[in-house]
Amino acid sequence: MKQRFLLAAGFLLLNGFAFAQTQVKAEDVVAKINRGEAVSYQNARISGDLDLTHLAKQTIEFQDKARKSDTIFVNTVNVPVRFTNCTFSGKVIGYFNPDNGKEQENYKVSKIYNTNFDKDVTFTNCTFEKETNFKYSEFKGKTSFSGSQFKDMAFFKYTEFTTAPDFSKAKFDDLSFKYVKFPSGVSFAGARFTGDTDFKYAEFAKGADFQKAQFDSYANFKYAKLNNPYLKGAMFNRSGDFKYTTVNNKNVVLTTLADNSRLQ
Repeated sequence: MKQRFLLAAGFLLLNGFAFAQTQVKAEDVVAKINRGEAVSYQNARISGDLDLTHLAKQTIEFQDKARKSDTIFVNTVNVPVRFTNCTFSGKVIGYFNPDNGKEQENYKVSKIYNTNFDKDVTFTNCTFEKETNFKYSEFKGKTSFSGSQFKDMAFFKYTEFTTAPDFSKAKFDDLSFKYVKFPSGVSFAGARFTGDTDFKYAEFAKGADFQKAQFDSYANFKYAKLNNPYLKGAMFNRSGDFKYTTVNNKNVVLTTLADNSRLQ
């Protein structure tokens, strides 16, 4: 009996170690990037804000010296980034505007910090507990957030993707993909949108996979352009704005999309 008890206790202890997350400081992740080392973490809890807007590799993309405005500091992550089964307890910051349009001598002063990714970026089955902001970011390699959960606002406004990003089975609270163009397609298959969703002015040039996606709150697709979307099993459970939305260059309304989701 005692031996069986010890075996059971050992089994539970091993399982506890297997599922326990390693504690990693966000600043250590940034330090790796600055050293040019590939970033790869599994079963880790990233503590603190992961601020990618003040990296070692930073350039000024545009500066209007005459008006003393629009200074844009572009940070570049030039190493592969991979997180698997990780939790981010703080914010993930890829965009920051500390001035927020302050007025100075009748001119609008704006310092903007944003972040681009030259290599592959993978967040698989991760949890973002606070705000995530990749506004204006450029993802030039393969990009995946599959199976990840965003518990706070997720900003992908004006974000650029060179390849087809994978958001399959992701779970979102409020989010914005406003003005985003998906030149190579995108997958939201099995994704769930529990908060307000903004795809206003988004363009899906080469298809969009919304198979079995679920929209539980307000969905804004106003002015969005979709080509050959895959909507089988998609559910729109609340109202939304589909004014001027087009599918294959034809105007549609929510009921049309709902019908397509049943017919495909």
